[in-house]
Amino acid sequence: MNTYMEKSLNNKFVAAISTEEIKELPLSAFPGDIIVVDDPEAVPEAVGMLKEFDILGFDTETKPAFKKGVINGVALLQLSASDRAFIFRLNMTGLPAPLVKLLSNPDLVKVGAAIRDDIKSLQKMARFRPAGFVELQDMVKEYNITDSGLRKIAGIVLGIQISKAQQVSNWEKQVLSDAQLIYAATDAWVCHEIYRKLLNSTNNS
Repeated sequence: MNTYMEKSLNNKFVAAISTEEIKELPLSAFPGDIIVVDDPEAVPEAVGMLKEFDILGFDTETKPAFKKGVINGVALLQLSASDRAFIFRLNMTGLPAPLVKLLSNPDLVKVGAAIRDDIKSLQKMARFRPAGFVELQDMVKEYNITDSGLRKIAGIVLGIQISKAQQVSNWEKQVLSDAQLIYAATDAWVCHEIYRKLLNSTNNS
């Protein structure tokens, strides 16, 4: 039995994981329905569906800038539960009031990794006071996990490997590929699943 499995059975986690160990884990991706929102008029309905959940994984994607001095705005906002992921194409919809209210709602938990820059970038699109956010990089320290990258945290807590192949792709393309959509949904979904697993490990210890 490998170290990860031994620790998981005891509701404990290893402090760190190597790149080589991650490569031995099963490659996983978001398994549910992906809902793409690229029309401003569709935002209120999508936000209404998101309010059904208590916990959402959170992430954003921005088109890479390969020229010095070029800074692109946020292209995607991803919010995911266990079986449904919503991808808002902010380069097409902007950041409308229903989304701003959701990002400011203290009663709806939004979990992400390295979220500070994500939130700052969103605040450039619309002014809001973020509430209800959980930073996984801080949370994992309570479980004696020292690795802070999402890929490594996913390996330690969930025992899975997530692909980063689409990380520097063009998130402002007119039509996003299936690979891009799955990648974007997976990053938010993994945050949701890590948070749930950490809470369950505490409750069962």
